[in-house]
Amino acid sequence: MFGGHGIYLDGLFIGIIADDVLYLKTDPRSESEFRTTGSTPFRYTRQGRVMTLKFWGAPEDAMESPHQMRQWARKAYAAALRANATGYRTKSRTKKPAALGGR
Repeated sequence: MFGGHGIYLDGLFIGIIADDVLYLKTDPRSESEFRTTGSTPFRYTRQGRVMTLKFWGAPEDAMESPHQMRQWARKAYAAALRANATGYRTKSRTKKPAALGGR
């Protein structure tokens, strides 16, 4: 999909590591907090199109402070919990199985 590594907590997708950058899951409730730190969303190119996911870069200060990182990781986990509760998926696509039987 994007050539990085996924980070899961309790079966929920909360982070991505791509090109040595940590991106954490966001949603409408938490995205503005990430934006105010100057971080940017995770983007990758697929078939010539730029795709943007609901994952934003971890704040630079948090990368040097376990205490601060814990707070941002909790925000990512909370966003994943909310997404799971509402059934919202971040750009996931599944193929439907082919119909069985004759034509």
